[in-house]
Amino acid sequence: MSCFSRVFFMNSIPLHASPIFVNTTKYFSEKLTQPQRILRLSSSYSNHAANFSTKSNTHMDSAPITQEPTFEFLTKKPYLPPSWASRLNPVPSHVFSLGNFPTPIHKWNLPNLPKGTEVFIKRDDLAGMQLSGNKVRKLEFLLADAVAQGADCIITVGGLQSNHCRATAVASKYLNLDCYLILNTSKVPVDKDPGLTGNLLVTRLAGAHIDLVSKEDYANVGGVALANILKEKLINEGRRPYVIPLGGSNSLGTWGYIEAIREIKEQAQKGSRAAAFDDIVVACGSGGTIAGLAAGSSLSNLGAKIQAYSISDDPEYFYEYAQGLLNGLEASVISRDIVNIRNAKGLGYGMNTDEELKFISDIAQATGVVLDPVYSGKAAYGMIKDMNQNPEKWQGRKVLFIHTGGLLGLYDKTEQMAPFVRKCRTMDIPHKDEGTGKMFFFFYKEKM
Repeated sequence: MSCFSRVFFMNSIPLHASPIFVNTTKYFSEKLTQPQRILRLSSSYSNHAANFSTKSNTHMDSAPITQEPTFEFLTKKPYLPPSWASRLNPVPSHVFSLGNFPTPIHKWNLPNLPKGTEVFIKRDDLAGMQLSGNKVRKLEFLLADAVAQGADCIITVGGLQSNHCRATAVASKYLNLDCYLILNTSKVPVDKDPGLTGNLLVTRLAGAHIDLVSKEDYANVGGVALANILKEKLINEGRRPYVIPLGGSNSLGTWGYIEAIREIKEQAQKGSRAAAFDDIVVACGSGGTIAGLAAGSSLSNLGAKIQAYSISDDPEYFYEYAQGLLNGLEASVISRDIVNIRNAKGLGYGMNTDEELKFISDIAQATGVVLDPVYSGKAAYGMIKDMNQNPEKWQGRKVLFIHTGGLLGLYDKTEQMAPFVRKCRTMDIPHKDEGTGKMFFFFYKEKM
């Protein structure tokens, strides 16, 4: 939390102008002399100022001291894991503050839920990094490691509309690092400009260096090998590259959602009564998010079952991949025991049926929550479909759905979405009089 240390003088700063608000009513309702009132108020201001200060104690009779405010955003700080995760190995030494955390949790009033079922939503789509989501939590640890290793540029891979690549491009620039992206494309030939839509627009605005590869070459060579080819090229040019895997999903990036479990526990314990979630539902695109959530929920005794909806590969692949991430942390847990993975990829990664897109439109109109078409849209669609087909499994359960972001991906689906959004209309203005409008315009101009 950002802290300030200031000295306030009663004779020079009016009460209403002070950034520290003090309830003055009780002081002036008491029968006190003016000097007593000033003394009491001065004491209150000193106490409030002390609560905002992290550097030195100031006194009302001391000379004014100008101090620089301390801000946490975009700063690197030592990382202290939650006690229940301290036995994992290795534990990150530092973390960068890149996101707006904690992200809110609120009731999600979805229609036609099974009897007694409550659904809440955690808004990681509000995490920052230019409309980001779950990628920011991973990048906080990965970029801290990159800086610690002396990197001057970042390499990562993804699809043309990759949320991860967009977030990495933005975060890299925040930290004064160059960003190199290898993007695979099936819509645009590799020798043609891919355009300025959605995530790609933000990525290019942030100045990322982009190498395009065909979907076939990406599948044949592999993302890891492609990143290593670019890494060697940059090293030969005298650069110091740091490679981040697809989706930021390695054992280090997994800490992002181990830390998210600590955040969820703290949020659930606030208020008049503690909230206990039976299930945590999330999309699964590269494996790191579900591995962190599952490990965190298991180690912390949160007790929530992780329900993951795969949007790219089959569940068997992600069970194995998540197990590798957990083994890399010496977590001593079995992925199949702590996470349930369902297939929700539909037509494939980044492709949608009309039914899925209509669902996204219906949910937005019913609840105001806009889901993305690649990740959370498919996960929520899969969850609601299962609730309708198997209501007895979900009856009476308290569910936390994690919105992992990706709103910019909708801009790549505008033509497909068009039939499902409400049409615009020309406003019908009764007794339309052009003279009245002109008269108002000249009157307003004269007043100006």
